[in-house]
Amino acid sequence: MQNVQRTYLPAAGSDWALPFYDPFVKLLGGDGVRRTLLKQADLRPGHRVLDIGCGTGTLVTLIKRVNPDVSVVGLDPDPKALTRARGKAAQAGVSIQFDLGFSDELPYSEGSFDRVFSSFMFHHVRADQREKMLHEVWRVLSPIGSLHLLDFDFSEGHPQGVLARWLHSSHRLKDNSGSPILQLMKVAGFANSKKVGGGAFLFGHLRFSYYEGSREEPTTNS
Repeated sequence: MQNVQRTYLPAAGSDWALPFYDPFVKLLGGDGVRRTLLKQADLRPGHRVLDIGCGTGTLVTLIKRVNPDVSVVGLDPDPKALTRARGKAAQAGVSIQFDLGFSDELPYSEGSFDRVFSSFMFHHVRADQREKMLHEVWRVLSPIGSLHLLDFDFSEGHPQGVLARWLHSSHRLKDNSGSPILQLMKVAGFANSKKVGGGAFLFGHLRFSYYEGSREEPTTNS
């Protein structure tokens, strides 16, 4: 794989916090949220799956455990997170390919995957790289493939707790809401894109949303 020289924002915000990332997300209820994302993707035997920004490997390990007949690839720019991901997969006894790389420069050929996942990482991508990332996802998907994206949802005027305000203090979260994300997906080629659900952590103070984008054109009634 390519030698990664670029900077990136670690999953936990900084390297020292990485050991606390999994317990923190689990405490929030992230396991159940990811299971919902996986269910919405409707994986089938033989599918090829890519998780962009796989971090410590929680989602890819879940995918392979629940769907042993699919092939799974996890991509992340953080070698420390990938080390944890490999250990997690080994402990679970599942075979997963882990690659070092960035979401806007996917090191895969066109049509390589049937499903692409993105879980709580889109807000890490700089605004000027988000459209390129989605173009890359569209490129590596098969003609009937689909993207399944889960991320925090920033809404102006919605009540927010201390943690939500801390997360949303980043300028990268300011456009992390339904309309801007869906517009980016459509520009990238996902004409059949939609918000398919959502919810909240911390008594409603930290919101998240699910998005789906298919390479197939929307069906129309004749």
